[in-house]
Amino acid sequence: MSVDPSLKIKSALMRHRNVLSREERIKVLRSEERWHEGDKVLGLPKVAHRKLA
Repeated sequence: MSVDPSLKIKSALMRHRNVLSREERIKVLRSEERWHEGDKVLGLPKVAHRKLA
């Protein structure tokens, strides 16, 4: 079985993604002071992620 071409390029991970990982969402929520240490990590609120030009 061959590997999908999008997985071969390291720069593919640098492109814009609509979905953030849980860790990335927590980082954004911390910067907005909407999540604090000890809060639940499941059921996080949605975070707007905009592509920078």
